[in-house]
Amino acid sequence: MNSVVAEIEEIFEKHGQEHYGEGVSQIEHALQCAYEAKAAGAQESLIAAALLHDIGHLIELEKDDEFGIHRHNRSGAAYLARHFGPEVTEPVRLHVDAKRYLCAVEDAYFGCLSPASVHSLEKQGGPMSEEEVAAFRAQPGWEEAVSLRRWDDMGKVVGREVPNFAAYRSLLSGLVAA
Repeated sequence: MNSVVAEIEEIFEKHGQEHYGEGVSQIEHALQCAYEAKAAGAQESLIAAALLHDIGHLIELEKDDEFGIHRHNRSGAAYLARHFGPEVTEPVRLHVDAKRYLCAVEDAYFGCLSPASVHSLEKQGGPMSEEEVAAFRAQPGWEEAVSLRRWDDMGKVVGREVPNFAAYRSLLSGLVAA
């Protein structure tokens, strides 16, 4: 197995059972999000981003509150950029902004958020302004980040059975930058 993938899997083994205000653990959430991406026919890079999008929660030692790290997207993307290209890291970096974006452009979206997501939305800046929406849409990868955000919302089902981390080792290994 690739040493980078082994390192990431070790991070999930060590901290993946932690919760962040949802009914599922970090690893359950990650695996459900990756499953949703794969079921949607996403590219492998986006499946990897779905699996790894919250790794910032697992690598930061000091939490903001019981809901984890509110800017985990930045620390997670920075960590992943050491090993993966922007096709993986940009959706991770932008997935928090994608939540803010969706709250601004879809009237019903806010009502679908879990209590933990509502809490973190407030800490992350709330719904975007019109100017922020335009700036978000100007960034490469914004549409992939929106897809990732939707899978993020779907990946919070208690007791749901999905493939384990080992099912993604080969996919991740194939995406590790030389």
